[in-house]
Amino acid sequence: MARRIALIVVALVTVLLGTVAIPLGLLTAAQDRHDFQDEAIASAATVASVAEEHLDERSAGGSLARSITEMKHRGDQVAVYDSTGRWVAGDRSIPGVSAALIGSAITGSATFGYPSADRLLVVRPVGRGETSVHLGVVVLSRSTEALDHRVAVLWAWLTLVSVAGVLACALTATALARWVSRPLSGLEAAAQRLGSGEFDARSPARYGPREVRRLAANFNLMAARLEALVSGHQAMMADVSHQLRTPLAALRLRLDVLALQTPGQLADELAGAQEEVARLSRMVDGLLAVARAENVTTTPVPVRVETVIKDRAAAWLPAAEEKSVYLTASAIEPVTARLGEGHLEQILDNLLANALDAVPAGGRIRVGAVPAGSRVQIVVADDGPGMSPQQQRAAFRRYVSATPGGTGLGLAIVHRLVTSNGGTAELSDTPGGGLTVTLDVPAMPRDRIARRPGAPAVASRELSRDPATTPPGRPIPRTGIGKDLRS
Repeated sequence: MARRIALIVVALVTVLLGTVAIPLGLLTAAQDRHDFQDEAIASAATVASVAEEHLDERSAGGSLARSITEMKHRGDQVAVYDSTGRWVAGDRSIPGVSAALIGSAITGSATFGYPSADRLLVVRPVGRGETSVHLGVVVLSRSTEALDHRVAVLWAWLTLVSVAGVLACALTATALARWVSRPLSGLEAAAQRLGSGEFDARSPARYGPREVRRLAANFNLMAARLEALVSGHQAMMADVSHQLRTPLAALRLRLDVLALQTPGQLADELAGAQEEVARLSRMVDGLLAVARAENVTTTPVPVRVETVIKDRAAAWLPAAEEKSVYLTASAIEPVTARLGEGHLEQILDNLLANALDAVPAGGRIRVGAVPAGSRVQIVVADDGPGMSPQQQRAAFRRYVSATPGGTGLGLAIVHRLVTSNGGTAELSDTPGGGLTVTLDVPAMPRDRIARRPGAPAVASRELSRDPATTPPGRPIPRTGIGKDLRS
């Protein structure tokens, strides 16, 4: 920012100086040239007045000789001619003077011109009053070296002043821009650190303009309050985890023991109580998972999407076989996303658990990923009952569930994890029936992709097993979090 501000100010000052200095130089140079011409014409007139007396009275011409000598001492060339064009006094040969020029000047008026780039030639008739026939002609040739020197000095001074003004402006603008931009850069760095999870990040508030210092102070106040809120929230979640999970586990154990000793007429009531305790345990786990998702501030790392998809599909394949569901995981080409460590695994676990709960026996679930420019699209599609448009609009809200007994926290966890990584999550209908979840997450730039230590290289191939032709395997343990994703 400092460089842009300095360049803009310098450009404006340069244009301003150009619009002032160039016309000023042109006007001053034109005035100097005009004064030079007037002075030469006046000198020629002075010689002509002296020569008039000499040509008219045929005097000795002592005063004329003195005038010509004085002009020569100034570096001029002067010659006097009579009415017949005959040379009378002064220099016999002046460059640019011809008999035709002298003849036309005898019956004409005073003229001047530049026969060469470095000489001014003035031709002045010698005569009385308004007579059209004159007594002779005075020719004066003056060097323009002094004029050219004055004009060159003028342009040199204008250029020097303009350059000095631009340099002074550049130094001043750079200093002011740095004075303003340096605290803003510190504020930006502090904001980036705060966004990446460093809640103790603070911005220097002692430099820069008063408005920037106030902004930095307000940012620091906000960061301090945010740090206190997050710390308190995390402490509360830790207390909830400790204070609720242990009593719930003890209560569930006591109910299990009591069920072994309860007569048949109370068995149904105890079973209902056990189900409520299990539901409460799932809700506590879900709330803790949502809290962890909301507090996500991990540093993004390169994630091989096709590797994670195949790994999670392989992990959920036994559960799919148990329900006779056809699970397909495919990735056309290697794709690397920019996500938090372990986030994609958690997202896919929840979505696959959700799909397996909704898809009936004989159904299909497809998981895939494709690159989309600077983004990566991950798709989990099934042919289950799907959702109505109203349910899709409310699916990412907490406690909204279309599954009986569900807590409605699963899709909220998925949404929080995706959005915390700069991505989006959308729900749509699968062609032919069912639900499609599309995740759009940032892709890792190719020049920053680096293989994580220990990450396996998995070929891009389809992983699937048809439960109709494959013996069922051992299902993986199921938690209560993914069960309510159809919300």
